[in-house]
Amino acid sequence: MGSLIFTLLTTCKKGRKALNDRIFNRVLPLETFLENILLHPPQRVQGTAVFMYNDPRGTPPALMHNLKHNRVLHQNVVFLSVLTEEAPYVPRQERVVIDDLAEGFWQIVLNYGFMEDVDVPRDLSGIQRDGLQFKPMETTYFLSRETLIPSKRVHALASWRERLFSVMSRNARSAASFFRLPPNRVVELGAQIEL
Repeated sequence: MGSLIFTLLTTCKKGRKALNDRIFNRVLPLETFLENILLHPPQRVQGTAVFMYNDPRGTPPALMHNLKHNRVLHQNVVFLSVLTEEAPYVPRQERVVIDDLAEGFWQIVLNYGFMEDVDVPRDLSGIQRDGLQFKPMETTYFLSRETLIPSKRVHALASWRERLFSVMSRNARSAASFFRLPPNRVVELGAQIEL
């Protein structure tokens, strides 16, 4: 039983690292994205769009997919990263870090302790800044959803681990549920990724 649990945990860790490495190689740096968008601004629509991504330095893949297919951006675009600290609790005054990047673009990092429950809508609703409000019916959350496909090149993982990680990923709890996002305000944009 111990060996099975160890295998599952190490497969999850190695698979997540391989997946993050593959995604990171495709991500446009946030500064480059902002420079291009300010030079060639797309049509803007009312509301607030929250694009979640675990690396605050990169442009969220969901934003790139949305812009590629819909060719519009919301009036307020928020790049949101949720980080877990190595402390059990984070004081409320240290929970939210906000940076006004450019015209209607914001970078927000939410910090949680490893013992705390993540509640993104609750913590965003407490933010009061000029030009930025999180009204529940005007805020849309965009998430990336990766579909893992077998690789035909050199594997980052053994092929049996790739298949196991793929099954574990499909059966994992959804990000929308984990972050407590309102189901009727979430848009998931997917991509197929070779491990």
